[in-house]
Amino acid sequence: MSKSPRVRSNTYSPSVAATSKTRSSRLIGVHLSTTGGVANAIRRASAIGANTLQIFSSSPRMWRASKITADQASATRAAREELAIGPLVIHTSYLVNLCSQSEEIREKSVQAFRGEIERALALGAEYLVVHPGSYRGMTRQQGLGLAAKSIQQAIAGLPWQQTPFHILIENTAGAEFSLGGSFEQVAELIEHLRPHAPVAACLDTCHTHVSGYDIVSDAGWADTMAQIEKTVGFDTVRVWHCNDAKADRGSKLDRHEHIGEGKIGLDPFRRLLHEPKFSHAAFIAETPVDASGDEERNVLTLRGLAGSLVPL
Repeated sequence: MSKSPRVRSNTYSPSVAATSKTRSSRLIGVHLSTTGGVANAIRRASAIGANTLQIFSSSPRMWRASKITADQASATRAAREELAIGPLVIHTSYLVNLCSQSEEIREKSVQAFRGEIERALALGAEYLVVHPGSYRGMTRQQGLGLAAKSIQQAIAGLPWQQTPFHILIENTAGAEFSLGGSFEQVAELIEHLRPHAPVAACLDTCHTHVSGYDIVSDAGWADTMAQIEKTVGFDTVRVWHCNDAKADRGSKLDRHEHIGEGKIGLDPFRRLLHEPKFSHAAFIAETPVDASGDEERNVLTLRGLAGSLVPL
């Protein structure tokens, strides 16, 4: 049974006339299904007003993955060129744990991550987002070392050098034993990997909030930006996952909410989208799909908050 669209009184809603004939000058998109192929996701992104997007390149809950055919890769590249969609961001499977103390899981994770890189290169994707994983049963430093070693193994020998491809280390919600729960940990892993792989960062607003950073108050926002600059660096942040949060700051609970409907609220997203230091970044929603049209509504909310609508 299909659900009826919900009324969102506290979500920015640009007029139908504006949204149907305009596109944001910022890079704004959403995570979309690849049902029907990646090229179909590209066309759907354009149809809902996005100029960038994120996908899974295979089932996020299965180790086995299909290869990208030459026809699929060609269709994806053609659709992107036709519709000016980019960057293309791929999110790594949820099963991958690059710092697992289990040798079996880590070996499977390295092979699965290598497959993610191969598919990203075949599709011409600019970014592959990965959560470093859980180091349960080890020290954080041991986990950091294993994650770096695993990524080095996964990319070894693959032809990335003449491409814009980068692996993006994402900050996490800060759960116990989760590597990447602070900006310092993200920066540390990136520095470990720079000599061996093309790496940068992806920051998530929900993860940032629930891991304890204040991005809501004016003073908190300024302090958080200062910490990003001091650790990861503004230029290193290539993607922001734009997600409101169901849970309180510092709760460590990774529960995404629609833009403007959670504990973060609209103003921090407006502030983020107007931050000149992130003018190069893509802003991609990973918000829930509770009803038909939710992806489009969240994209249009971000576009409206950016306040930079230009004619198509």
